[in-house]
Amino acid sequence: MTSHPDHAAVPSASDAAPVAVATTPSGPPPPDAEHRRREAQRAAGRAGARKAVAGIGFYTFVSLVLAFFSLPLLWLAVAPFDANPGLSASLPEFTLQNFRVLWDNPYAMRSLGNSVILAGGTGLLVVAFAALAAYALSRVRLPGRDMLLYVLLLLSSIVTGTAAMVPLFNLATELRLIDSQLGVILVLSGGLLPSAIFILKDFMDGTPRSYEESARVFGASPFQIMRDIVVPVVRPGLATIGVWSVAQVWGNFLIPFLLLRSPDQYPAAVVMYTFYTEGGQANLALISTFSLLYSVPVILMFLFVSSRYGFRFHGGIKR
Repeated sequence: MTSHPDHAAVPSASDAAPVAVATTPSGPPPPDAEHRRREAQRAAGRAGARKAVAGIGFYTFVSLVLAFFSLPLLWLAVAPFDANPGLSASLPEFTLQNFRVLWDNPYAMRSLGNSVILAGGTGLLVVAFAALAAYALSRVRLPGRDMLLYVLLLLSSIVTGTAAMVPLFNLATELRLIDSQLGVILVLSGGLLPSAIFILKDFMDGTPRSYEESARVFGASPFQIMRDIVVPVVRPGLATIGVWSVAQVWGNFLIPFLLLRSPDQYPAAVVMYTFYTEGGQANLALISTFSLLYSVPVILMFLFVSSRYGFRFHGGIKR
């Protein structure tokens, strides 16, 4: 008997391993290069439009601010030469009669000289005493030095000349300084000194002490050191304080008005008050003309000091 070999089992179709079928994801196709370019152009256009609108808004705001400040100056430059000035800036009916009227006024031109005396005297006192005090506070180590300086500045800011007018008036009466330009100069100088000392101390701190030590070795006195070494270095600071003091006094009305009695000693800020009628109506022709003359000295002083020294709020030299 012959035997037949066993046949190998053949797997059926149902037993075969599952085959993975690749499928494509559903959805819109990716944007092409042309679509991306158009989107970039739209974004750039929107950014450019926003930038243009912002630029137009900024320059419009700047123009309005400039117009707000330039229109009064334009009126001040035009109204003195107008025969009938009003509250609006317009082409003037040219005349010099307003200047002739002011020249004939017995107090108008004299008041400008009084303002120069008050402003110049106060400026000299403030610069001299502030320089000495700032130099002392910068070089001498005193307990509570910085606290003293800040207290003086704080008190000068809180207790203004208006708030202290009653005790100042009583003090001027006791010292017989009523109706005296010297009394006005002293009162104004006392009010400006704390701030001037505070500003000048920064200039003094920036001055190298090695220069002073070298001069001291050669026998220079403290006054000589101050005059020949410190003052030339801090000259821009002294100029700044001088211009600031003169400007503060030049426009001050209350203290001269209360302490002076004689119209011959009135400064320009007080005399300008007389250009109003008893009913409070302003004489625009005289006020505009006098205001133009009143502003010229201060403008010239600013231009001169700025061109000569410049204005900066730091002192000393490079070391």
